[in-house]
Amino acid sequence: MPRVNRTAVLSLLIVSSCVFLLFQLHYYRKYVSKQGGVLLSPDSHVTNRAIQWQVLRKFLALAQRFRLPLFLADTWALALLSQDALRQHDRRVQEPHCSFLCTGRTVLSFAVHASSWRSSPDFLTEARTKGFELLELRGKDPRLSSLDVLSGEEIPLHLLLRLDAYIIQVVFLYERSGNYVWHGPLRLGGAMDRTFAPFTLLDYGRHAGAYDRPELVLTVLDGLDVRVPRNISHFLLQQRDARFLECRFHEARHFLQLYPDDASAAALDFRRKAKALLHLATQTLGSLRVPFWISSGTCLGWFRQCGIISYSQDVDIGIFISDFRPDIVGAFRDAGLSLKHKFGKVEDSLELSFLSNDVKLDIFFFYEDGDVLWNGGTQAKSGRKFKYVFPRFSLCWAELLELKVRVPCETRDYVGANYGSTWSIPLKNWDWKTSPSNVQENGEWPRSEWAELIQVY
Repeated sequence: MPRVNRTAVLSLLIVSSCVFLLFQLHYYRKYVSKQGGVLLSPDSHVTNRAIQWQVLRKFLALAQRFRLPLFLADTWALALLSQDALRQHDRRVQEPHCSFLCTGRTVLSFAVHASSWRSSPDFLTEARTKGFELLELRGKDPRLSSLDVLSGEEIPLHLLLRLDAYIIQVVFLYERSGNYVWHGPLRLGGAMDRTFAPFTLLDYGRHAGAYDRPELVLTVLDGLDVRVPRNISHFLLQQRDARFLECRFHEARHFLQLYPDDASAAALDFRRKAKALLHLATQTLGSLRVPFWISSGTCLGWFRQCGIISYSQDVDIGIFISDFRPDIVGAFRDAGLSLKHKFGKVEDSLELSFLSNDVKLDIFFFYEDGDVLWNGGTQAKSGRKFKYVFPRFSLCWAELLELKVRVPCETRDYVGANYGSTWSIPLKNWDWKTSPSNVQENGEWPRSEWAELIQVY
């Protein structure tokens, strides 16, 4: 039996290993490195994170080429960037190149100010060239709607890009007159592909939304240049409660055709003063971080006629008692308002009223009681107490008098509870003790406590 030449065998093994390594290097350079460094799993298959990272890299490069100042608006990805999440983030991530933008979902959301969307045809054409499938969703521009013009031109609202089963959503933000930005809802037309994306997973589009204009910073995430909101926590809080309700211009115009608005000098003067007072209330409560919504007649005016009811002679707002702060009175006084009356106490039926320029600002505090909410009322001369009961409601944003304000999302139910089924018919003779549909007698304040609980100035 011939003896095995150990040197020859060793040389053959070394040559074979070198050839194999050279082949791997050639493969990496030709097929992997040109794609941006695809990550391999232990089984040598391209990972889902790596594919998603490649899709994002291609998309962001395209946006940069067309100078599209996108910013990351994805709630999952932004949550990972919060300071608490960063401290808790697993530093032993197996694929560190995409640990923030690759959230484990097949969708990722970005937003952009629509004024920057100038090269849209070229961008869309180039995106298709790069292999993206596109779905552009448009809708009416509400900024062009008014009581005179009921329909505006169509504008882009959302853009969906699909590549390798991953979806990128681009949300278009528009400037509104109340110094805020707005995005529209995502609505599919009859002929649109409803299988294009997992629409229920999208962060944006179930409804319109309103936001403070975000301040952005440029950072590097997973090796990619990405803009993010400077105050991520604030942006995420806004996103959670961003739902926006548009004024009902069609119904308002019909109402004003039946009941023309008062155009007298006195009515115009009241609207001017009411607008100034509402702006002042917004600034004052905003500085205290106390959320409020327009209530009673002010809410009815927005819902019914997209404006202020001139004969109401006051501005009404609501605040949850859980948001009460003892420095509210001092803050309004510092803003130049005088306290007109203070009824009740924090534990029961609190009500504040301020005066500015002969216009009253009534603040009603709302209490929880099972499945309803209520606010109180007090008759100063008798100490009688009243309760106004409402079905539970959530809060949405709306625009009134060129100002972003909150309203009950279930506005019709809210207005109907207060004004009954005839809320759409003006009623100038209004008795706050008997006219509301939801008023209930609620006992009397003990006379020994009147000095504390019934204060009129």
